[in-house]
Formats: sequence, structure tokens, C-alpha cells
Amino acid sequence: MKNMEKELLCPVCQEMYKQPLVLPCTHNVCQACAREVLGQQGYVGHGGDPSSEPTSPASTPSTRSPRLSRRTLPKPDRLDRLLKSGFGTYPGRKRGALHPQVIMFPCPACQGDVELGERGLAGLFRNLTLERVVERYRQSVSVGGAILCQLCKPPPLEATKGCTECRATFCNECFKLFHPWGTQKAQHEPTLPTLSFRPKGLMCPDHKEEVTHYCKTCQRLVCQLCRVRRTHSGHKITPVLSAYQALKDKLTKSLTYILGNQDTVQTQICELEETVRHTEVSGQQAKEEVSQLVRGLGAVLEERRASLLQAIEECQQERLARLSAQIQEHRSLLDGSGLVGYAQEVLKETDQPCFVQAAKQLHNRIARATEALQMFRPAASSSFRHCQLDVGREMKLLTELNFLRVPEAPVIDTQRTFAYDQIFLCWRLPPHSPPAWHYTVEFRRTDVPAQPGPTRWQRREEVRGTSALLENPDTGSVYVLRVRGCNKAGYGEYSEDVHLHTPPAPVLHFFLDGRWGTSRERLAISKDQRAVRSVPGLPLLLAAERLLTGCHLSVDVVLGDVAVTQGRSYWACAVDPASYLVKVGVGLESKLQESFQGAPDVISPRYDPDSGHDSGAEDATVEASPPFAFLTIGMGKILLGAGASSNAGLTGRDGPAASCTVPLPPRLGICLDYERGRVSFLDAVSFRGLLECPLDCSGPVCPAFCFIGGGAVQLQEPVGTKPERKVTIGGFAKLD
Repeated sequence: MKNMEKELLCPVCQEMYKQPLVLPCTHNVCQACAREVLGQQGYVGHGGDPSSEPTSPASTPSTRSPRLSRRTLPKPDRLDRLLKSGFGTYPGRKRGALHPQVIMFPCPACQGDVELGERGLAGLFRNLTLERVVERYRQSVSVGGAILCQLCKPPPLEATKGCTECRATFCNECFKLFHPWGTQKAQHEPTLPTLSFRPKGLMCPDHKEEVTHYCKTCQRLVCQLCRVRRTHSGHKITPVLSAYQALKDKLTKSLTYILGNQDTVQTQICELEETVRHTEVSGQQAKEEVSQLVRGLGAVLEERRASLLQAIEECQQERLARLSAQIQEHRSLLDGSGLVGYAQEVLKETDQPCFVQAAKQLHNRIARATEALQMFRPAASSSFRHCQLDVGREMKLLTELNFLRVPEAPVIDTQRTFAYDQIFLCWRLPPHSPPAWHYTVEFRRTDVPAQPGPTRWQRREEVRGTSALLENPDTGSVYVLRVRGCNKAGYGEYSEDVHLHTPPAPVLHFFLDGRWGTSRERLAISKDQRAVRSVPGLPLLLAAERLLTGCHLSVDVVLGDVAVTQGRSYWACAVDPASYLVKVGVGLESKLQESFQGAPDVISPRYDPDSGHDSGAEDATVEASPPFAFLTIGMGKILLGAGASSNAGLTGRDGPAASCTVPLPPRLGICLDYERGRVSFLDAVSFRGLLECPLDCSGPVCPAFCFIGGGAVQLQEPVGTKPERKVTIGGFAKLD
């Protein structure tokens, strides 16, 4: 108990708690300290709850004698006025304001502003348990310190009794003197002497009644009057006994766990101390590395400075030489100079042949000088603008010079991430994240029995790019995947987990074959044979115009080029929501070829749209398994026939036996169980079942798509066709 003194210190005064109050943030503070803090914040009338102040007869020197012990207490109406009007208001606040201001208390423990409400400290509970702990701690660490009587004349005697009602300690004589027989004070029950007097029970600060219940919604103790108030209507309120037992069990369980793992705590302390030592060493090494790098930058800058200054010096000397030569040339043109004097003397020559001989070269020099004089321009510029440096980019780089950060948590692209024959995972980094050199992909199955110990993740490291292909997943399973980036600074945070359902059966790969369609002109199959579109064109419009006079609307059929003869198979497709009428399903290959060789009359009363099972027009009471099983889609809806809604977990307006429609999902999945003779239609995104029906599997069964009017179907492409980096499930993988 002697080691818990720091838990009993007020965060404001750093002394033992005295009448601590519980703040809404669950921290504690002395009542006097709270009043002082509110006073520093500018609140007036922040005296707290006057009824909780000490009112003992010996609280002042003037009340040390029995005669002067009768104090005039404030009247109850004055106390109410202090609590309701004067306490906890802003400076300048008017009484009876329509929207009273609430008091914000700066909690010194959590460094946050806590809202105390309109009443301020008067609405807080007093932490009596903490007071008892503080008192027991004081008694355990006191060295022979006795509690003295507060009513004795000096020297006071040792106190033997205490009175909670009088809030004072007494010796035997003073207790009898202050509690005479025949008075109301004689009914006061004596207690052990103490320095801190507390009420017998925890009282509601609003109604001054003992609390009896605990509101789980507000996380606050309430009394009977609080319980019936409108502010707690609809809240979950339990008796104090239930809350006491629940919290005591939780605290006991947590404390038992901590006491039972003392070796683990000590091991972790040693690990933390070792981490502190490594942190100090690593921090010093990081400082030295940064200093060395900055010194290297300074050396490079100094070398570059010397080189640039040398270039400017050479340019300056070259310009000065050219300008000096030009000055000498112009000086030769002045009167009295050598060139002008020499020319004047040559002009005095009268011998014509000799003059021509001497004046020819002189004339060339005089002509050049005259031209230079007429077209004067300095031989070199005095400006060195071409030697100015543009250091804007370098200054920005130096300003932004900072430590290399690890990549932020990647964001998984849920629109492009899906599971089909394989799992395709795609992600991206946040906009302002540092780059990643490579990524680590981790995955595990969530539908396997939990193993003791830490969760075991399969890991694939050094994945380049922002996507990964996970091969060979288990069918009918749920995988959880996550990604994190890595660069020179280390590994970043993991992305949020994404859960993917794998198909319930192995994926069947096939292409579309339109050889059995009644009219190839109305069917357009893509080059890769994975998409088909029905283009009715003008003939169907003309037929619709003659609809009442009798016309033939054909059913166009496209089959898959692969037939299933065993096992379980799964495939998925997307149907254009604007399609008029499309039937997606399976059927016996022989029956499909026989049924759709000719052009049936869909207007005739004898026409049956499906000789097999169809969710929109089939009787569910047929005992023999039908040769066909189709799901009817039209105008963005799926029609589930009579009896089908119960299989899909849906209910129509007229009950389970009525037909109903459900919205068309982005992709439809078909799962064929050949041995059982069952076919299931699923939502390929959530793998929610839509319809399950029987099927005659006495021969090869192939996928089939029927069109009446315009429509389009796109088969889902296998994931393996994407040129992405492959990550094989079941290969070498590290375990956490």
C-alpha cells in the first residue's frame, strides 16, 4: 500500500486528495482545486456545493468553546439560490437567460476540456471511495501521529470519538459536552476519530437523495427522482447492486489476470528497458548520420561555390582586357596622339609615288578608327546577369529536407478486388503517402477452426506493383487479406482487412457458341466469344406492329462450347439491366438442340416458353426433373416463380407461394451439381442464394442463354488472364 502514493495525488496541487470530485472524464480533482481552476478561467460563483463544505464546530478559532459552537447556517432557500443562479456562470451572464452557458473545465489529467453542464461542480459526485483509500493510506504511513480533539482548550487531548453529523473529532469529555442528554445531538452515532468526514452514502447532486440505480446509457449514478425524469426516458437503467457486481467481477478478473502474469509484466519491462537502451544508441547514430549528410551537402556547396566564383573571375578578366584595348584604340584618335600626328606628317609628302606607298596602310587604320568612332559600342558589357543563380528549386528541396517516412496504410480497391477462379487483389497508396519500394500481402482463411496462439497469416513479401494474383484458393471459403508497404524507412501500417468469398465450386471455363441459334443475324458474339448481344433490328419492330394480326417472335439461343458430365461447376455472367427478356441457365445439350432448331411462335397460345424448369413460368409440383433450368431476367429485375421465393429466402406480397421480383445484381452465378442433379442461382458478389431447382443430368449439360428482344450478356473473365504478379496460395509462405 505504501507504493501507491502517486495514485492518490491530485493532478492540480500534487497533494493527497481532499474531498475529490469525479469529473465526466472519470478523472478526479480536489474540490478546492476545482474551484480555484474555475476561478482562473473567469467563472464567478464557483464555490461548488456548499453542503459539502466542512461545518464542524472547530473549523474556526472562534468556535473552540461550547458557547461559541453554535453557528448560524445558511438558510435552505439561500443555498438553492447559490446553486441555481450564482454558481458556475460566465462573467456578464444574465440570470434566467434563455440559453444558459455550460461550464467547460480543463482537466489536468487528460489535457482536455470537460463539459460540466450548467450547474458546474454542483452536478458532480464526490468520490467517497477514494477518500477512504486516502484515509487508510494516511493511517498506514503515519508515524505515531495521533488525532487530537478539536474542541479542547490548549493543550488538546487525544481524540477518541468522531461525529459525522458534527464533522468533528472529540475526546470523551468534549463528546459528552457537545452531545448532552435529552437533545437531538444525543442521537448522533459516534465513529472512530478521523480527519476527513464523509456522508454515510453517496447522494445525488441534483436531488440530494441517495443513489439507487445506474444509467448505462449516460454512465451515471441516478436516484429515484432522476430515474423518472424525461432525460433518462428510454435509457437502460439497472440497480446499483447489478452494476456493482458486474464492475466488481470485471475488476477482479482483470486484477487476477495481471497478478497471475507478473512474470510476463517483468519480462516486458526488461524488454522495454532494452528498447530504451537501443533507442538511445540508435538516436545517437541517427544524429551522427544526419550531421554527416549535412556536412556532405555543405562540402558540395562549398566546392560548387568556388567553381562558380572562378568562372565569374575569368569572365571579368576577359572583359576588362577587351575594354582596355578599346580604350587604347580611342586614345589614339585624340589630337596630339601618335596616329593623328603621323597622319598629319604623311599629308605633307609631295612625292606622289612615295605618298601612295605610305598612305595606303595608314588609310586603312584611319578608316577603321573612323568607323569605330561613328558606331561606338563598348567591347564588353558591364552586366553579369548571366552569372546569376536560380536556387528556387534547390531552396525548396532544402526547405523540404526531412526524414524519410514509412508508407501509409494502403487502400484496397474494393471495386477491382474480387474472387473467381483465382483471387485478384488491387490497392493504392493515399495521395500524400511516401512511395513504397515493394509490398507485403498477407492472407488467411476465416472459416477454419481457430488454433491456439496468435493468428497465423500466410505472407508473401516483395510484391511489386499495386496488385497481386493469389492462385489456387479453396472453394467455398472466406479469405481475409491485407497489404502493407515498405521502403528504406521500414514497413508501414497494414491496410484495412478485406473479406472475399470464393465460389462454391471450381470455375468452368467456356466460350459462347452461336451455332444453335435460330437467327445468327440477330445475335452478335464478340471476337473473344465471351459476350453476346441480341440486336432485333427492323424485323422485330415490324412484327410488333403486326402483333394483333399474328406474328412469330423467335427465341435466340447461345450455348456454351463446353458440356459438364461430372462433378460440380460454377460460372458467372453479367446481364445488361436494359435487356428486354433474357434467360440464363443450363440444360441437356441434346434437348436444347432439339428445342431450338426451329423458330417457335411465342404468340401462339400453345407456345410454352420453356419445356424445362423456369423460375418465371414453371409448376414446382412436377416430380420428374426438367431438362432445362433457367432464371428469367427482364428490365433490371429477376422473376422468381411460384414456390421459388421460399428457396431464396424471400417472401412475396401474397405469401411464400406467390411470384415476386428481386433486383438484378451486378453479376449472376450458376452452380451446377451434376451428381445431385441440382442447379443453384446466386448473387455472384455476395454469394447469396437466389434460386435452387432440380435438373435432369442424364446426359451432358451445357450453359445456355436465351434472348427475346434486345439484350446482352457478358461472361466473367478468368482472373488468370490479367497480366499481374502471381502469388501462389499453398506455396512457400511465412507464418507469424
